[in-house]
Amino acid sequence: MQQAPRHDSQLAKEVAKFCLAQVTTKPQQRASFPSSPLWAAVGKTGTTLWLDTGDIDAAKELWVREFTALTTNNTLLNKEVQKGLYDQLVPAAAALLKKTSPDLTQDRLVQEIAFILNAVHGLKLVRTFDADVSVELHTATAHDVDAAYHYGKRFAAICPDRFIVKVPLSPAGLLAARRLHDDGIRLNFTLGFSARQNWLIGSISKPDWVNVFLGRINAFVSDNKLGDGKNAGEKATLASQRGLRRLKQQHGIAVKQIAASLRNGQQCEELLGLDTFTMPTAAAKELLQKNPAPATLVDKTANDPTVTYAPGVDVAGERLDCFWSITPQFEKAAAAVAKLDAKTAKAEDVTKTLAAHGAGDLFPVFTMMESQQLTKEGKIPVHASWQQRVKAGTASWDGILSAAALASFTQDQQALDDRIRRFV
Repeated sequence: MQQAPRHDSQLAKEVAKFCLAQVTTKPQQRASFPSSPLWAAVGKTGTTLWLDTGDIDAAKELWVREFTALTTNNTLLNKEVQKGLYDQLVPAAAALLKKTSPDLTQDRLVQEIAFILNAVHGLKLVRTFDADVSVELHTATAHDVDAAYHYGKRFAAICPDRFIVKVPLSPAGLLAARRLHDDGIRLNFTLGFSARQNWLIGSISKPDWVNVFLGRINAFVSDNKLGDGKNAGEKATLASQRGLRRLKQQHGIAVKQIAASLRNGQQCEELLGLDTFTMPTAAAKELLQKNPAPATLVDKTANDPTVTYAPGVDVAGERLDCFWSITPQFEKAAAAVAKLDAKTAKAEDVTKTLAAHGAGDLFPVFTMMESQQLTKEGKIPVHASWQQRVKAGTASWDGILSAAALASFTQDQQALDDRIRRFV
């Protein structure tokens, strides 16, 4: 693909002005929203509250002053775009881009418009809710350090006080995020599934937030009949939180933990005290309806829940503890990668360094056929498809789940891009 425009290019400046001009929403003030005793009590445990939705009407039903941010992603933005909300904006954006930079290829034109849609919708959320908003990079940048860096800089330039740039987990993403961090840009490093992944991300990229997609871990266990699907995601998230606190104590690196892919209100209760919840509206509503007693709303981050496996499952042999285990050997691998110069290193330098320190399973290399299989399986990989690779040490369950998540987001991004192409 044609090289991404630099963050300080004339095109980037014109796009930023265009985005800001599209949003006429009257800015709201946090004090104008009602307060919730329940959410205030949750906040007192140390947990910051975000909503995981791009649907403005759905967010309005729940929004209170205790909420501070919203997260969007390619899937959520695609849902809004497919409603036809921006069908008139797309041709106008295309006209601007063609006038400003007539040499843009069709693919780059589409990617630029997708960037504009993400920024404009993010600005609407900022002004409607007086909130911070996570805006996500196009999936085409996931393996391109320079593109991820420049688009991240451009997001921040449009709304420096409220936008948080979401960077997906990949070797290139680790390097791009470090460069963005070094430039003072707030980051939400996404598509994490394990404590060790987040230790690595924190050590190298030093983002403001990292994630564990806990609901998908539980679904992986239950859908593949490895166990009842309870507590695995929660155990991984709590282990990651404790790991990050240790990272701060031992190395002075401050990274906050997000509980992502929350499926219900019960999980919110079990993870109280975690740095941040990003809650789908259904999970938030469920906790409100349950309305737990104030005495039960206490910090639970010291908990280490038990995971029940199906009879005959070889946990060690299947390496299912990868979600919550951070070994001393892995810490050494992360430290070695952290020594790379993010301005000059390449993605392959990350993977080679990890492999040299016994952690080559974290970013599996897939054949074309395997990539197609992963995409076909969707968000929850089929255990039997990858069992032998994991046992051989050429792949890991957390790495496979991250790759599957990126493949799923890529499909949603393609659906959004296809709608853009209809109008340009």
